[in-house]
Amino acid sequence: MLSWEQLLATALHRVRLDSVRRKILVFSLLATLIPSVTIGWLFYVYANRFLADKVANQLQDITVQNAREFDLWLKERLYEVRVFSSSYEVSENLDTITRAGSPPGKTLALHRLNDYLKSVRGKFGDYEELVVVNTKTQTIATSANRVGTLSFPSDWQTRAKADTPIMGQAYRDPDLKKMVMLIAVPIRAQDRRLLGLLAVKLNFHTVEGILDRSTLAATGASYLIAPDGSVIATSRHTSSEVIDPRPLFDTGHQSETAPVAIEYRNTEGKPVIGVLSRLSQVDWGVVAQSGKEEVYAQTIRIRGLTAAIGFWLLLAIGCAAYILGLTIVRPLNRLTDGAAKVASGDLGVTLPVIGGGEVGYLTEAFNEMVRRLRQDQEQLATVNKALTERNQELQTLSITDSLTGLYNRKHFMDVLVSEVARAARGHHPFCVAMIDVDHFKAYNDTLGHQGGDSLLKAIGEILRESLRTMDYASRYGGDEFIVLLPEVSIDEAVEVAQRIRERVTATRFSDGPQPASATVSIGLATFPDHGETSETIIAGADGALYHAKRSGRDRVVVADHTR
Repeated sequence: MLSWEQLLATALHRVRLDSVRRKILVFSLLATLIPSVTIGWLFYVYANRFLADKVANQLQDITVQNAREFDLWLKERLYEVRVFSSSYEVSENLDTITRAGSPPGKTLALHRLNDYLKSVRGKFGDYEELVVVNTKTQTIATSANRVGTLSFPSDWQTRAKADTPIMGQAYRDPDLKKMVMLIAVPIRAQDRRLLGLLAVKLNFHTVEGILDRSTLAATGASYLIAPDGSVIATSRHTSSEVIDPRPLFDTGHQSETAPVAIEYRNTEGKPVIGVLSRLSQVDWGVVAQSGKEEVYAQTIRIRGLTAAIGFWLLLAIGCAAYILGLTIVRPLNRLTDGAAKVASGDLGVTLPVIGGGEVGYLTEAFNEMVRRLRQDQEQLATVNKALTERNQELQTLSITDSLTGLYNRKHFMDVLVSEVARAARGHHPFCVAMIDVDHFKAYNDTLGHQGGDSLLKAIGEILRESLRTMDYASRYGGDEFIVLLPEVSIDEAVEVAQRIRERVTATRFSDGPQPASATVSIGLATFPDHGETSETIIAGADGALYHAKRSGRDRVVVADHTR
C-alpha cells in the first residue's frame, strides 16, 4: 500500500470512519454539495457556447453553399450566352443586317435572328428576354413582343473589346414586375470584328429555389442582397421583412478564411444572428439569419437536461463510492485509465503492481496483455506496410505501359467511358487524338528494336510534357498513341496536336553521327460532333489518322462528321 493510503487509513480510524458505510456518507455529502453545483454550472455554460457555435456553423454552411451554387448558376448562364453569341445564326445574320447598304437578304436575316432568340427564350426558363444590339446599343432583334429599355455599364465597350462578360446590377423591371439582371457578351464576325452585343435579362427563379432549400428555423431566412440593402431574392416569398445589410457588409466583421456570424437588429428592431458570404463574380452577398430569441429558446431545455445529467452523474458516483469504497477505487481507476489509453491506441502503458489479491493479479494480467498486444501491433504494422507497398506497385503496373510509362490501353478506355458519361451530363466537349509514328518500321530496320523502343519512350516523354495534368496520354498499341483532352474545343485540340507534332519533328532521337528523326501523324475527333460513344469517337479519330497518312503524313487532320 502507498504511504498516503496508510496515512489516510490512520486518519479515518481516529475519526471512526473505518466502515465503508460511514465513508460513503461523508463522500456522498461532499460529492453532492461541491461537484453538483460546479458540474451543473460548467455544463450549462458549455451547452450555451455549443449551441451558439452550432447555429453560427449552420448559418456559415448555408451561406457558403448558397454562394457557391449562385456562382455556379451565374457561370453557367454566362457560358450559355457565350455559346449563343457565337452561333452562326446570331453572328452571320447580324453581320448581314448591319452591313452597309440594303442587302437583299436583310429582311430574311432579321426574321431568322428574331426566331432564333425566341426559340432560345422558350427553352431556358432563366431568361426573361434576349436582345441583340449593334455597336451603338441600338436594338436589332429581341425575343420579346416589344423593345424594352436596356441599361449597359459605362465601360461596356472596353469589356466587349476584351471579350469580358458585361454584367449589370440587379433591378426591378417595371414591365416584368420582378427583379432581373442584365448580362451581355460581344458578338463577333468570322474576321473577329465586333458586330454588337447579345444581352440577356435573367430572372432569379432558380436562385430563389436555391435559397428556399436552406434548412433554417421558423424565423430564419436566406437572402441575396446588394450592398445598398436591396433584396434581390429571398427564401421568404410572402414575407415583407427587410434586412439591414450594413453590419454584415462591414469589413470589420468579415474573415479572410470564413464568414463570421454576428448579432444585430433588423429594420424591425428585432435581434437576429446573421452570416454573409460575398459572391466572387458580383458585388453582392448571400445572407442567412435566424431570430436570436428562437435560437436561445433551446437553452431552457438544455438547462433542464444539464440538471438531469448532473443528478444522474452524482447518483452514479455515489453508488459506486458506496459499493466499492476508497480503498479499492484507486486501483480500479488505474486499471480504467490504462484500459482507456489502450483503447485509444497507446500501448506503452505499464501499471504498477501494488499489493496482492484479486486486484494485484488483475493488474499483472493486464500488463501481460498489453505487452502481447504491443508485439502483435508491431508485427501487424510491418505486414501492413509491406502489403500496402505491394498493392501500390501492382496498381501502378496494372494501369501503366511498361515501355513508355504512359497509361495502358485498358485504363485509357475506362477513363474514356467515364469522360463520355461526364461530358454528356455536363454538356461540354472533349477531344481524342490518335497519334501514329510515321515509317516506324523503317526506323526499326535502321536503328534496331532498341532504337525503336527509345523512340517510343521519347515520344511518351514529349506527350507528358506537352499535356495538362488533367489530360490522359496512353500507348494504344505498337507505335500508336492516344490522348484524351477533357473540356477542350476542336480548335484548342488542333493547337495541342500541332505542338506535339512540331516537338516530335524538332527532336533528334539518336546521338550517333547521323542523328535520327521521326514525324507523327495525328487524327482528331471531338465529342459529340464526331461521336457520342467511346467507340465512335475513337473510330472518328482513327479515320482522321488514316486520312493524315494518305495525305502525306506529318500532319494533323480533324475527323469529318459528314463522312
